[in-house]
This record gives sequence, C-alpha cells and structure tokens, in this order.
Amino acid sequence: MARRNEPYDEYDSQSRQEERRYGFYWYASLWRVLRSVLIGVAALVLVFGLLTGIYNYISDNFVSAVEMTDGTEVAFTVESGQSLTRVANNLEAAGLIKNHTVFKYYCDFIGFGQKIQAGDYLIAKNMNIFEIAELLTTGDGKPLTMMITVIPGWTVEDIADMLKEEGVFSDTARFLFLCRSAEGLTDYYFIQEELRTERAAERRFLLEGYLAPNTYEIYTDTTETALLKKLLDQTDVVFDYAWQQRASEIGMTMDEVLTLASMIEREAKTDDFARVSAVFHNRLGKGMTLGSDVTVNYITGERRMSLTTSDLAIASPYNTYVNKGLPLGPICNPSPDAISAALYPDAVFVAEQYLYFCAKDPASGELAFSKTLEEHNAAVEIYRPLWEAYDQERGYE
Repeated sequence: MARRNEPYDEYDSQSRQEERRYGFYWYASLWRVLRSVLIGVAALVLVFGLLTGIYNYISDNFVSAVEMTDGTEVAFTVESGQSLTRVANNLEAAGLIKNHTVFKYYCDFIGFGQKIQAGDYLIAKNMNIFEIAELLTTGDGKPLTMMITVIPGWTVEDIADMLKEEGVFSDTARFLFLCRSAEGLTDYYFIQEELRTERAAERRFLLEGYLAPNTYEIYTDTTETALLKKLLDQTDVVFDYAWQQRASEIGMTMDEVLTLASMIEREAKTDDFARVSAVFHNRLGKGMTLGSDVTVNYITGERRMSLTTSDLAIASPYNTYVNKGLPLGPICNPSPDAISAALYPDAVFVAEQYLYFCAKDPASGELAFSKTLEEHNAAVEIYRPLWEAYDQERGYE
C-alpha cells in the first residue's frame, strides 16, 4: 500500500509481484526435487529393510552356524569318491549345517563342488556354511595320493623296504607274502604261465621280475594287493604283443626273457646291455654255464665284486656257476631297456662269438669283453685288485 502524499509507482508494484511469484516458483521447484529425493530415500529404506529381513531370514535358517556360541568340534569324514550331495547330506545329518540343499547350491555356485577333498576334519558347531565349505576344500593335511619310484634293478625286497621307508605300509610282511605267493594276483596270463612251470614253488618270489620299474601315483591308503596290481598292469603294458612275438621267434618264454633281462640289468650299464645279452645268448647256445656273479649276489644278498670259492659253490637253483642255463627265475625287476636287450642281443657280438666279460673299474661301470677264456683270465688279473679294493671299502672281507 502506498504511503499518503507519495506518488504511486505502477512499475514498482509489478516488480514486487514478479519477485513474489519468482520466489514461489523457486520454492516449488526445490520442493519437487526434495520430494523426489525423499521418495527415493524412503523406497531405498523400504527395499533395504525388506532385503535385510530376507537376508536375516536366510542367514538364520540356512546359512549361519547351528550353534553360534558353541565351539565344540565334531569329527567329520569326507570319503574318497563321495559326491557333493552326499557330503551335504552327511553334514546336515551330523548337525553341522542347517540345510543341505543350500550348502550344495552355494558350493556349486562358487565352484567348490569339485574342490572338496576327502579326509578327516574337525568342524566346530559355530562355523557357518562359508567357513565349512572353505575348510573342506583345504583338506585335512593328509594327502590323498603320493608318488613312488621303483628303480630298475631293484629286487622285491628293495621295493618292500622303500614302501616301508616312504610310509606306504607300516611293515613289509604282507607285501613280501603276496610277492612270494601271488595270492589274489593270478588273473594275469604271465603269472598263470609262471605258476604252470615245474619249479615255481621253489622261487624266492613268484613276482620277482614282474614289478615294472617306473614312477607311480598311488593312494596313500592303498593296499598291498592294489599296489601290486598297478605294477603288474605296467608290466602287461611294457611287455606288449610285439615283444611276445619276438620272444616266440627266439624260442623264449616271457619268464625266460625277464630272467635274462634281470641278469643284464644287474651286470651292466645301459650302453652295454645288448653286448652282455649277446655273451649270455652265445653261452646258452653252446650249453655253457652263464657264470654270472649277480646270480650269486641274489642268493647271498651281498654286492661283492670278487666272489669267494664258497660263494661260487653255493647249492642253489639261482647259482649260474653251478647250474647250466638260466637261473630259476628273475633276480631283480628289469627296465624296458634290459628287456629289449634280452630280446635283441648285439648282432656283431653274437656273430663274433664273444663269450666272456668282466668289470673294469667298479666306479666307472665299464666292462671288458673277451672271445676266449685266455683273454678273459688276463683281463681278470688286471682288474681284480680294483674289485677287491671296492669290496673292502664296503666291509666285505
């Protein structure tokens, strides 16, 4: 309202109205923005509350520990080969989780389904499904498998000692019994053939020569029978059809080939295998004794380089100084290289009729080959002092 005696300013009145109108619009615009924000916040609060409620429900009924304040540990075992479904069912039955289906779906979703390891665990009742699932993927500290290596030239007893040292078996008695008797292992054709031989019962170990040298992955809870089958399976693979045919061509059985290969394995290094084989084949062809020191060592259990007179005279079907032909059976478990040499002797040495060999320096493993007894005896006189020194260093008198 204009003051008395003051002129009326129409322009000023319009400006004031516009200012009031502009202020109203500004507040209205601000309110619209605030209202949208408040609605959004309210919606978020409602959604958050709803989700929290759902999460709490799921957590309380399916995910959380069965006893939040109880740290009691329960023994739980996951057996080898068990499915995730079976593990989940067993966990619920043991009172360690609330719902086996949720546990299974969770493990599948995060990729734990194939990672759960067999073993013995201690699971606390205050562990939730996330903690339990992770625990079951870490294992119990006891490996399911282990690696063992059977070295070419090892005997059955060497293998048994290794298995005990590695902790595979607590003692060697059962393993050695099965190697001696082949009990429960007669499904293999070559074991059946061996058992049909006249003097099979006289062998120290029926499975000697048939336990293929190699590196194997085995279960830590394996049995003696299962382990022997693994080694025999490898022998079945190594001595394939082609080698069976070759053995037949040269008039030898598989057992005879393995017996000869076992002698070759113990007598020489790989480079000399075929030459040693040729000497043995030549002596067999002439009806001579093989005169192999390693067959006597198999009887005595020693590794002498220089045999005594009493050693040479030991009455045993394994002594190739006393008996003509091959020994009663293999004297170790030969490598594929030794088996190949037994089947394919050095053609030149066969043709030139080499009949003798002896060790040179034991440290080098080199051999001296001779065609005549005179040449051989001369070589023996040269190298015998080295053998005797070698034996003395190892306590043989």
